Amino acid sequence: MDIQGVVAEGFEPVRDAFVRNFEVLGDRGAAVAVYRDGHKVVDLWGGTRDADGTEPWTEDTAQIVRSATKGVAAAVPLLLHQRGLLDLDAPVGSYWPEFKAGGKEKTLVRDLLAHRAGIPALDRGLTAAEAADGVSGPRAVAAQHPFWEPGTGHGYHAQTYSWLLSELVLRVTGRTLGSVLAEDIAEPLGLDFWIGLPDAEADAGRVGRVAPVEPPESSGMLRTRPRRNVSEAYADPGSLTRRAFAAIDPLPDENAAAYRAAELPASNGIGTARALARFYGATIGVVEDGARIFTPATTGLAAREHSSGPDRVLVVNTRFGAGYMLHGPASPLLSPASFGHPGRGGSLAFADPEAGVGFGYVTNALAKSVTADPRAQALVRALRSAL
Repeated sequence: MDIQGVVAEGFEPVRDAFVRNFEVLGDRGAAVAVYRDGHKVVDLWGGTRDADGTEPWTEDTAQIVRSATKGVAAAVPLLLHQRGLLDLDAPVGSYWPEFKAGGKEKTLVRDLLAHRAGIPALDRGLTAAEAADGVSGPRAVAAQHPFWEPGTGHGYHAQTYSWLLSELVLRVTGRTLGSVLAEDIAEPLGLDFWIGLPDAEADAGRVGRVAPVEPPESSGMLRTRPRRNVSEAYADPGSLTRRAFAAIDPLPDENAAAYRAAELPASNGIGTARALARFYGATIGVVEDGARIFTPATTGLAAREHSSGPDRVLVVNTRFGAGYMLHGPASPLLSPASFGHPGRGGSLAFADPEAGVGFGYVTNALAKSVTADPRAQALVRALRSAL
């Protein structure tokens, strides 16, 4: 495998693990980047731009990162909070009156971020067109009766997170979440990351195509099986698990131009590993040219546990801060101090304020993993050994 890029002295184990991901764990095209104390120490890429193609992955190749989008999207309401424009302890209905319907009057903004809002699913799944139109999704979650009393428990809002956050930001700012991200975060920091891919980027042909893949038999990945109750939850069409992931039904074509152009903060962010690592580096401190996103107080808010224990959707124990998944058995990150988000199928990005690390991994080979992909975990272990 021809691996391109650079690794600072001492971080060679990350490169070795990245190579092994291609040789043993079935990666087709991927990139990994690490910032340490504001400086880029790993920036690697290899394989093909398309999971089922032959064109090489280049330095600026971008990919869809699925739910790793959620961590980037969460920075927008936290930035609004930091600016005094959004109160996390205010009822959502104080900004979005229609949301009060169905017994959700006491749902707090903080509940949306920490997956405690009680509406991970919809009574009727939306079509891909409805999901993307900017109106049907917010209208559906506003009308939805909660599946549990908001604030009393948590369950992963796999798809509905898109419409909850996007409409809240729109009501507060008059701008879409994707435009706030672009203008207030991505452009100042020089990030190649978008929620709502611009036409110019789509026309540039730099975004690769993703595809599901089966791991090679020699990888050992096939010997890993989810617990029976988890498997049953995913297999049962009536379970909250299946219904949460089927809030868009049928699932959209993630390579379609219309899907990429939509703003779905739960699932369709597109970017580079370098952008993700730099983004997370800027959530915990200053990166390279003096740029940063969060104050120390906001960083602490992102990393502070808001939800923990049995997840009513994922059927495992999970932990969430204000918009970020936290380190735990279901989603191991670098250390208990880490906060970030995985993407179903492989991608992973996070910050670790104690280690001063921002990490990003993106892939076009979508495996059957949900929160702990073996390729991403191999890279995290290698990074841990290098620190």
